[in-house]
Amino acid sequence: MNNPTYENVHNQFKLNGFHLNREDLCRVAYSFIKEGEDFEKPVGDFLLDWFDSKDYIEMQTSGTTGTPKVITVSKQAMVNSALATGDFFDLHPGDKALHCLPVKYVAGKMMLVRAMILGFDLDFVSPSSHPLRNNDTNYDFVAMVPLQAQNSIQELKRVKKVIVGGAAINKALEKQLLKLSTQVYETYGMTETITHIAARKLGDKAFTVLPHVNISYDDRNCLVIHALRISDDVIVTNDIVELMNENQFVFLGRVDNIINSGGIKLIPEQIEHKLAGKINQRFFIASKPDTELGEKVILVIEGESCHLDENLYDDLDKYEKPKEVVFVSKFKETSTGKILRKETLA
Repeated sequence: MNNPTYENVHNQFKLNGFHLNREDLCRVAYSFIKEGEDFEKPVGDFLLDWFDSKDYIEMQTSGTTGTPKVITVSKQAMVNSALATGDFFDLHPGDKALHCLPVKYVAGKMMLVRAMILGFDLDFVSPSSHPLRNNDTNYDFVAMVPLQAQNSIQELKRVKKVIVGGAAINKALEKQLLKLSTQVYETYGMTETITHIAARKLGDKAFTVLPHVNISYDDRNCLVIHALRISDDVIVTNDIVELMNENQFVFLGRVDNIINSGGIKLIPEQIEHKLAGKINQRFFIASKPDTELGEKVILVIEGESCHLDENLYDDLDKYEKPKEVVFVSKFKETSTGKILRKETLA
């Protein structure tokens, strides 16, 4: 198909086994809205928005990095994003794909767009924490959040390529996924970049950017994204990175999480990385005001109070060692499983 546009649907596209063109999809959309199940209604809404006369879609940002807000995204930019994903992951018309994400969010919308533009044979199921349960189909391509990947370890051998986004993959999960023959990638992106602009193959340290994405960093060492086919604006993130070369970066942490303890700047995510695998419960590093240090490092653990190994902090520098341990019964989190640190602490 030459220069795909949002007005066309690839002639190999299938939804739950049926070849559907634009008119068919509009009919399906109406029936989803009228008599579909709860998870199908947002799909109907999205399809009608996709095929209306406007050249943009309105989307809500997740709110992980600030107050959730509605932004407008060009439909052609979404097509360009889908094409870049197809190139990067070597996806082809007719590939069998599974859609198991809520269409309310950008990742779920983009999985539909990729299918219509790249010509996938798409199975669409209700978003759940066990998307491959009661399903024995083999898939070429699936997008998941970490919780879904965690719960699908046994079934993932039937999938060739999996992209995992929405929250970071922890060390323990990465270890389990690396044992599979499946190619698994952690993705990097946000609503403003129309899902991912980079991906990291598990086992690799760095993220590699997709085609037509240029990266740099600002005076805070935060990633700056130039993705001309996706956004007219230069996107300045709050993610501290180390640039390996013009196409690759290592994610170090978020600038809003930085702790200034006695004049030493500490990145919580780096301390968490050193502690990974040593604590059985979920945890994160944060800080509390301190009269002497300004801020003191604390370790926040989810669940009941428990005894911690005395060698727990052996790999940490003097300044990185937590001065206090706080137990919280349940962490606050986003729908994709990303821990909301400030809300949890509050």
